[in-house]
Amino acid sequence: MTNRQIIVAELPTGELTPANFAQSEAPMPVPAEGEVLLRVILMSIDAANRSWMQGATYRAAVNAGDAMPTYAICEVMQSNSPRLAVGDVVAAEATWSDYVTLPAHKAEKLPKVPTLSNLMSVFGIAGKTAYHGLMSVGQPQPGETVLVSAAAGSVGGYVGQIAKSLGCRVVGIAGGQEKCDWVMEQFGFDACIDYRADGLFKALRAACPEGVDVYFDNVGGTILETALNLMNERGRVVCCGAISQYQSTAPTGPRNLPGAIVVKRLRMEGFIVMDWAHNDAKAIRAMQGMMERGQLKVTEDIVDGLENAPQALIGLLNGDNKGKRMVRVSADPS
Repeated sequence: MTNRQIIVAELPTGELTPANFAQSEAPMPVPAEGEVLLRVILMSIDAANRSWMQGATYRAAVNAGDAMPTYAICEVMQSNSPRLAVGDVVAAEATWSDYVTLPAHKAEKLPKVPTLSNLMSVFGIAGKTAYHGLMSVGQPQPGETVLVSAAAGSVGGYVGQIAKSLGCRVVGIAGGQEKCDWVMEQFGFDACIDYRADGLFKALRAACPEGVDVYFDNVGGTILETALNLMNERGRVVCCGAISQYQSTAPTGPRNLPGAIVVKRLRMEGFIVMDWAHNDAKAIRAMQGMMERGQLKVTEDIVDGLENAPQALIGLLNGDNKGKRMVRVSADPS
């Protein structure tokens, strides 16, 4: 029996293409003492996958020949550790593969939920990133204006809904009028601006007549530059990602640093979801409550088939997803 893998055939120098990947067959992995054999069920598809190909970040760089790393939900198929039993469902750092092995202590046993994919979306990295970034870094107050870029993405939609539940005015930024309309209808944003249309600054200023108190940034570049010009004094800028920069050979902006930060006394802070893992249980309880009250809608964008992972990532980088994108590699445990 062999193990299918998607490897990075060649590191990209510009936009990602299918030619950067290749499917290969590897020997079936065998768990050593203290390890588990995992069957990959769902793989998270994130813009960060692309940034890992540019060099070391908060994790080691991805090199040509490597199986593409991913966060995944998996089932334990064989266990050589008392920590986990066959049949347990776990979250783990895996690769774009059918099977992986790793030390049992590096896999987190997951609770049983009615919909397994929710552990990847609202109760997983996407939801927790939105909650921790907005609440712990942005610290919004009722009545404030919260601006969110990539509002139709896996994180942005939750950010806006959480902010609305707190009594904030919420304005999104997304690509294309159809997607903007969807954000307002699906998530209840007060406004959503198409960054591809002309006059971004004027449109945002009209949508935020009292300025912006919290800007949740998923894109960087010129959109970040524009948002900084709209910030109120003592505003907070939550730096979550920079998707506009990941495929660019000549990254742009923002050009108004540090002037805007100094003049407006802004706080601009980057974070990674693991920074706030000690508050995960609190985040999940809060979002469960919002779901029960009808304040939080879950959107998921699931692509079937390991072989479709490269195109799923390329499409996400081009903005064709709505909600949390993931790839289903195998069936949920019965």
